[in-house]
Amino acid sequence: MSVLISDKYREWEQLCEERFRKLKENEEKLNSFYIGLYDIGDEITPEIDDSDVTVRRADLQRDIKSLISYAVGCIFGRYSLDREGLCYAGGKWDVSAYSTVIPCKNNIMPLNSPDDGLTAAVEDFISTVYGSDTLEENLAFIAGVLGGSGTPKEALHSYLRRSFFKDHFKVYHSRPVYWQFSSGPKGAFKALMYLHRYDSSLIGCLNDSYARPRYEELTEEHRRMSDAYRKASGAEKAAYRRNISRLNTLLLEMEGFIARLREMAEQDIALDLDDGVRLNYEKLKDILE
Repeated sequence: MSVLISDKYREWEQLCEERFRKLKENEEKLNSFYIGLYDIGDEITPEIDDSDVTVRRADLQRDIKSLISYAVGCIFGRYSLDREGLCYAGGKWDVSAYSTVIPCKNNIMPLNSPDDGLTAAVEDFISTVYGSDTLEENLAFIAGVLGGSGTPKEALHSYLRRSFFKDHFKVYHSRPVYWQFSSGPKGAFKALMYLHRYDSSLIGCLNDSYARPRYEELTEEHRRMSDAYRKASGAEKAAYRRNISRLNTLLLEMEGFIARLREMAEQDIALDLDDGVRLNYEKLKDILE
């Protein structure tokens, strides 16, 4: 049955509020008991501030971002819709743990287009969990919470590409489990991987199956722009010229990124999770965000 995320959020908000109020009431009753027991009513009161209650209320933006983070976890296999709790954080991979959402095959999810890669996978997750009939409405609701311009899919893509890793980095206290590859400051290429599924063949796969096709895609776009520029006149030429200049910059960044990937792939770099995130991050820092 199709479900609206907005309705599920209102249910969650009500549940959180009831839990919050009940805990606050209980804590104030305990305060009253001890105030009476020790006869200190002249010194303190039983009332407590909302900020001192030890369970949190619902927060629309935080909770929608948490939903997206959970979707990403299912896409990489960290979580499964078919099992409770953490499903995979190293060890033996159990393919039987996943049937509703199948994790990505090679542990790489590109972030270069709203029509494929991680954005499309999150969209598929929303459709699978909440129903295809309500997909557009649910995407619009998510986009409204995240903000941004363009279509709901473009707003989701913008968040995943620009902000998801930053939020994840903060939540995991600078020790992220999803790592973001980046070609450089211009962002010609970005992709995510799940740390616990990394193996030394991943860098070569990233280069051959993702970075090089992205370079070819940008090269083809550059060719089309150049052809259009030669046929244009007046103000159109200026617009094409700006786009060609932008593409030149992206292609130059991609060339450097591919060279670094090729060199690192030859090194057959292994990670040891026992060394901690920071030491392992150093090994791949030249290709990471």
